[in-house]
Amino acid sequence: MKSIFLSPEQVFDGALSVLDHVGAAAPASDLALLTAEDDGFLTDGRCINYYIEGGVASRFGNADPCAVCAVRPALQLEEGEEALLGRRNDGKVTIVEYGRYPYTVLDESLRQLAARELARGALSDTGRRVHLAGGEYPVYRLGAKEVVCITAAQGGVNGFVRLSDGTVVGEGEDVFLEMRPVHWLYEEASGILVACMALFAGLSREEAEAYLAGDFLAELSVPEEEADFADFQLRRHDELSLIRAYVEANIPVFLHGLSGDGKSDRVRQIDPQALDIELVNETPETINGRAVYNETKSEIVDIKPVWLIKLEELCQDGKTHILFFDELTNATKQTQSVIFKIVLERFVNNRWPLPANARIVAAGNDRSESSAAHDLAEPLFGRFAHIYIRTTVENWMPWAVEHRLNPYVMEFLANNDLYLRTPYTGTEGHADPRRWEMVSRVLDASGNDFSLLGPIVGQETADAFIRFFKARRQLESLGSYSDEELMKMSVARRYQLAQQCLQLTAAHADEARALMNRLGGEYLAWYEYMLTRKAGM
Repeated sequence: MKSIFLSPEQVFDGALSVLDHVGAAAPASDLALLTAEDDGFLTDGRCINYYIEGGVASRFGNADPCAVCAVRPALQLEEGEEALLGRRNDGKVTIVEYGRYPYTVLDESLRQLAARELARGALSDTGRRVHLAGGEYPVYRLGAKEVVCITAAQGGVNGFVRLSDGTVVGEGEDVFLEMRPVHWLYEEASGILVACMALFAGLSREEAEAYLAGDFLAELSVPEEEADFADFQLRRHDELSLIRAYVEANIPVFLHGLSGDGKSDRVRQIDPQALDIELVNETPETINGRAVYNETKSEIVDIKPVWLIKLEELCQDGKTHILFFDELTNATKQTQSVIFKIVLERFVNNRWPLPANARIVAAGNDRSESSAAHDLAEPLFGRFAHIYIRTTVENWMPWAVEHRLNPYVMEFLANNDLYLRTPYTGTEGHADPRRWEMVSRVLDASGNDFSLLGPIVGQETADAFIRFFKARRQLESLGSYSDEELMKMSVARRYQLAQQCLQLTAAHADEARALMNRLGGEYLAWYEYMLTRKAGM
């Protein structure tokens, strides 16, 4: 296995088919954001320029020169090395796992603990080292996780970066990164792996080439500790394979996650015929069945609930089928107690057994997202294996490709993954994975009418969507903004306009400089600096 730089033909001319599906632009990892010099745009979108053979691929997926460059690794496999890959997805784009690298910020809930343990010298050192942006860093163990602590590089214009979970980090701050499996686009015909993200920055092209061929490959492929026993296994699981494993073992599963994270979609990937019961609409009577007075026999008769009849009919084929209790956290305490009896005893109303080939999966949103949500009672909580769903652009994109979502949606999110989910305000639309699928449908139906996005994902996100694609086009005139329009622009929007001027300087030099003079001294200084840097490259 060796590191390579992709050629312009592979990136831009379709020679590497995997890039035809996901585009040439690369999203930036948290490590790349922390180690790249800030050019004024890293906080307004996480797409980033990266090195290719003989040049660069810009943040917009073209070959424009640029001042800030990250590294998007690519690997050439040799015969027999495919067995080293951990396969993750086999859709139109094959994504595999290979190696582990500290590219993602540690969960917020663990950062204070990690900092406290490091400060008092109690964070266990594994003895391993990783080389990042020219420095060497120890790998620590925090519980079951391996973490690396780095200091954020000095920013250029803004002085801070916004990481994948929304955390804002200033110059000189310590950040804990978690060692995570690296995901790669896999071109099986040519045996080439292309990292889904630009992993790191802070190195010149020559330094990057030396690092990729040496320390990077060695540190990437360090094997995890293996057991000395032959009677058990340690495998890597994604969320879907975890759910499938517990379903096969007849262990009830509870899926935690935010609205739109695809909990029910994952269930249907395992069982397309899963029986879905939305508990927010149910009562103890509709779950347990109703008691009816039989005048003929002068007795109370229990009537089997409709959902159980449907489940019994479904399970007659002898295959494993899922009984899916959705929105369990939104059910009343009385309804939850009924579900507890079913999960515990696999009997309904102490009378009717669940089919032997029925499996129970439940799901719910947490209280931070829904004022109607209840905590699960401890006995009910304890009956489930708990899986926490976290949808990211990285694991959502293969699904989007498979379901043929609108290419504008995929391209925008591939380069602006902070917009995958925006806060719910209760006053206007907001973004989440489900709502982006709605955007895809309305764009397909309307012939890509971008004015329809606001009511679905909110006007701020819709405006960002429109700005992104406007910036991709060559502007016929850069001097068409009134002074009032320029005054109302946000700082991020002004820097975006400055970036457009920079891109079009060669073709519209006079217009670009005139507009920069109107934007103001701060932006003109940035423009002059970037022109100087580009000229020296």
